[in-house]
Amino acid sequence: MNGTVDVVFKELTSDDVPLLRSDLLPLLRRLRPAMSDELFAELVTDGFEQGLRYLVAYSPSGLPLAAAGYRILVTSRGRVLFVDDLVTAEESRSRGFGARVVDELTEVGRRAGCDRMELDSGVVNTAAHRFYLRHRFDISAFHFARPIAP
Repeated sequence: MNGTVDVVFKELTSDDVPLLRSDLLPLLRRLRPAMSDELFAELVTDGFEQGLRYLVAYSPSGLPLAAAGYRILVTSRGRVLFVDDLVTAEESRSRGFGARVVDELTEVGRRAGCDRMELDSGVVNTAAHRFYLRHRFDISAFHFARPIAP
């Protein structure tokens, strides 16, 4: 693991509502600016029931630096740690915190018996693509989406 950056990891659960709101929500809104309070409430209720977990990297003084939402999935391709969201606070970027989160998620996946880590990244998010390629992620699939009308 990358030992050059001091961080403290905390996995936030549905019991951590104050921290979810104060520490996680601002980070998620950097990645998803349109995230409403209602959608966030669904994430921390229905999402947790579906296996969603959040790992937050804090500075030693308690400042939230980066976070990742993830799930352990059993698929026809094997056991996968799927990363829903990976975000670093704007003022903390390019300082190794995202890499530390990836390292910690790798350990979480290893302990859970996962074969690999997967994530989706928007096609226009080239800065994220450079980060993922630098950290040995392969582009292994296209992700297709289609709206479902009400």
